[in-house]
Amino acid sequence: MWWYYFKCSKITIAKLRLAVARIVEYGFWASLNVLFCLAYFKYMQKITPFLWFNNNGEEAIEYYTSIFKNSRIGNISRYGEKGPLPKGTMMSANFQLDGQEFMALNGGPHFQFSPAISFFVNCQSQEEVDELWEQLSAGGEKSRCGWLKDKYGISWQVIPKDLGVLLGDKDPIKSKRVMEAMLKMDKIDIALLKNAYHQE
Repeated sequence: MWWYYFKCSKITIAKLRLAVARIVEYGFWASLNVLFCLAYFKYMQKITPFLWFNNNGEEAIEYYTSIFKNSRIGNISRYGEKGPLPKGTMMSANFQLDGQEFMALNGGPHFQFSPAISFFVNCQSQEEVDELWEQLSAGGEKSRCGWLKDKYGISWQVIPKDLGVLLGDKDPIKSKRVMEAMLKMDKIDIALLKNAYHQE
């Protein structure tokens, strides 16, 4: 996409001329994307997950930001008259989930999400595990060992911090019992993990 050219290198007179040309070609509102990118990419984090949706990206980011605390939607740019999707449809957006920056694109049905890439959620309590497990899996698919796929096809791992602590114990027998218990679970249950750990 033409705005990608702007994010990857420094601003020049040639780029500003290209921006004017694209305003003429795509329409004013879609071309505000240039201004958003020039401001946003200057301050963005070093590595940012970039999610490609078909045409429901705006619905997805509204859903995600309603689930996680400390979340918000930033700038949204929209397609104009000559875009591949209807005028007014979200083209790209930046948003935060619990302070983590993300970007989203409505790019059409060319690519699908895969469990080969997932988002690992480090939970502080069983209550947080329970809440996120149900919210993220609603309309999607629950799987084994804390993995799930949400209704948009994105995979998540909802994992309590206790699991890493117990698996990393210096006693290999205790660690093995925790692993065996975890492999039998869908949603991770901290109490059952600790029972396996303390079993004699």
